[in-house]
Amino acid sequence: MSYQSIKEECLVANLALPKTGLVDLTFGNVSVADPERRVFAIKPSGVAYDKLTAADMVILDYEGNLVEGRLRPSSDTATHRCLFLNFPGIRAVVHTHSRSAVAFAQAGLDLPCLGTTHCDYFHGPVPVTRTLTPDEVAGDYEWETGRVIVERFSGMNPLDIPAVLVKNHGPFAWGPSAAKAVETALALEIVADMALKTLALNPSVMPAPGHLLDKHFFRKHGTGAYYGQPA
Repeated sequence: MSYQSIKEECLVANLALPKTGLVDLTFGNVSVADPERRVFAIKPSGVAYDKLTAADMVILDYEGNLVEGRLRPSSDTATHRCLFLNFPGIRAVVHTHSRSAVAFAQAGLDLPCLGTTHCDYFHGPVPVTRTLTPDEVAGDYEWETGRVIVERFSGMNPLDIPAVLVKNHGPFAWGPSAAKAVETALALEIVADMALKTLALNPSVMPAPGHLLDKHFFRKHGTGAYYGQPA
């Protein structure tokens, strides 16, 4: 059974991270799933981006068992696995330590929706999780990181807000493909940078009104979308 297609998709997406400026050193990873076979490919831990090949991508199943690969998978693998199990409809997860998004995560603040650039990608503020407890950090830390993300999205649609800020840690983004997930991670960093500058100019700025949020989000998403060209 070949996993070459998801390994190649995973490689291309991981190589895109440093090109977009989303990662420093090796601070980032992308995973790509095959939901029908319940497996996913993920970047190996600590390997420099300019050294990566498709053969280096590690394949695991949804239970966390190693299926294929000679290298140790990303230390964030359990978080990715938790999201695949709990967020139906996603095929790829991106984790970075992009600087502006991390600033909001470290401050423990939701990323507010202040303008139409944000509205185009996220149907509301990008939420921040709670702090993990000492027991959660001492236990299965990366799995518990996924669990606090899932907990934070209770009552929310992860396809409408395809990103999160993990308190004191950083952003995770996801999507229906690796390319789209990387695009969303980049959009998240762009709007975080815009928000930081906006709040510096006007700390009391109000969020974008709901009617503007709905207009910009739904013209790009859902059955009534009309942005761009037909598939």
